[in-house]
Amino acid sequence: MADMMQFDLVSPERRVASYKASAVSIPGTEGNMTAMPNHAPLITTLRPGVLHVEGEKGAEEYIVTGGFAQITPEGISVLAEESYHRNEMSQEILDRMLETAAERQRKAVEASHNEPGPADDAAKLMADMVAMGTHIGLSPKQSNL
Repeated sequence: MADMMQFDLVSPERRVASYKASAVSIPGTEGNMTAMPNHAPLITTLRPGVLHVEGEKGAEEYIVTGGFAQITPEGISVLAEESYHRNEMSQEILDRMLETAAERQRKAVEASHNEPGPADDAAKLMADMVAMGTHIGLSPKQSNL
């Protein structure tokens, strides 16, 4: 492949991926974006979603629950709160993620007393988690939410 950049994805527990890539699609909190070699320097926050990477061995997908991405002309480093290769994801992992998000939302609603702010942020987090699960073909178990 012609133009390549270094792609690194880490979570607090482990290094999830590290290899050369030609493009990385990122679920940013301000919207999706794609980083490519020689991209202008940028740091962005992530929302729950799917990182799509075009790399040395073809296309790969990684699930992230949030974090940061640092983009430089030489590459991209993603520091994820939690991350899994698409093939590692399971219904049990998604259920745990959704329960954590639901608990966070319940606490934010209790703390905010229906004022705008944290409750709205928590509702968006929950919606992003459900969309992420649906995107990869896993059920968000709507009835439990």
